[in-house]
Amino acid sequence: MDRLLAMEMFVRVVETGSFSKAAREFNTTQPTVTKQVAATEARLKARLLNRNTRGVSLTEAGALYYEKCKSIVRDAEEAESIVKLRQSQAQGLLRIGTSTAFGRRVVVPLALEFMARHPQVQVDLSFEDRYVDLVAQGIDVAIRMGKLADSSLGARFLGMNPWVMVAAPAYLRTHGTPKKAQDLSAHVALIYSSVVGDDVWHLHTPKGEPVTVPVSGRLRSNNVSAVLAAARAGLGVALMPRYVASDSLATGQVVEVLPDHALAEQEIHAVFPSPKLVPGKVSSFVAFLQGRFGEAWWSARSG
Repeated sequence: MDRLLAMEMFVRVVETGSFSKAAREFNTTQPTVTKQVAATEARLKARLLNRNTRGVSLTEAGALYYEKCKSIVRDAEEAESIVKLRQSQAQGLLRIGTSTAFGRRVVVPLALEFMARHPQVQVDLSFEDRYVDLVAQGIDVAIRMGKLADSSLGARFLGMNPWVMVAAPAYLRTHGTPKKAQDLSAHVALIYSSVVGDDVWHLHTPKGEPVTVPVSGRLRSNNVSAVLAAARAGLGVALMPRYVASDSLATGQVVEVLPDHALAEQEIHAVFPSPKLVPGKVSSFVAFLQGRFGEAWWSARSG
């Protein structure tokens, strides 16, 4: 039997003055408790309790052992209480990982709001556009786009990330407005190179037919803000997440191109190192994020 449990039993025998009462507290039998105390005495080579028909009393060695055991048991209970409290509540350091553009425009304001609601939480926010190993990097929760690969990670679906095609009005006045997907081949494309197949754009016609269009242009960047800046400057047509272009669309700096054609959408997930025994700070943050990515969620974000 584990030594801490043996100490707990010994402490309760002393405090209740009875092997049978201690046994009931531990949901076991009196002989089990009696044998456990006897085994402890044998290991220590010292009598800890005097036994008689009136009950039990401590020997001199037993009194010393009891005081130490009582302190150890109390410390163990306090340690467990601290962990259980931290596990159940939103507190402590929360390490969040996300991509650069999505993090700056979307996750930062959400994280600040979460911190305001949970003053006992500290946040360490990391921006990485490459894949990050959550366990190796010590990330508590990451916000990821696209379908998740099968893994041992815990995950919660948050919503969808729609894309949009945009260009500045000045560019369209000079080069004409595309009427169908195939027209894009004759236009200058501003290519966001962080996306797989970045120089091949995929659309669906108003009838739902898939169309693949190879594109080329003067600017290629792995920074979507740079691509948006180029589009606003009238340098070409760009394909990007709608949340990135939302403000520029609202102010008229860019307009939507081929708005009747459907573009790809990405799934948004919160992922964390394990689906089991999720810390309270992580489960609270994930619950906070759920419901934040409903219809037209991007219109509430500033860029």
